[in-house]
Amino acid sequence: MFEKIKSIILEQLSVLDSSEITADTTFDSMDIDSIDAVEIIMAIEDEFEIEIPDEIAEKFTSISDVITYLASVGIE
Repeated sequence: MFEKIKSIILEQLSVLDSSEITADTTFDSMDIDSIDAVEIIMAIEDEFEIEIPDEIAEKFTSISDVITYLASVGIE
């Protein structure tokens, strides 16, 4: 799951070095603004065929937050 999320982020933010991204990487450290965050969440929703409620997505601060949420709804 991490590799899929990493791939989505790299696709959305073409300026990142993939070796810099780990599960613990925060969105702040990647300089993800609110527009980027929305686009990333939408791409994750498309990839995993789910809908992430806005109030939950707004609380994501790192890749591990996304992974934890996806695992909690049964996505592997």
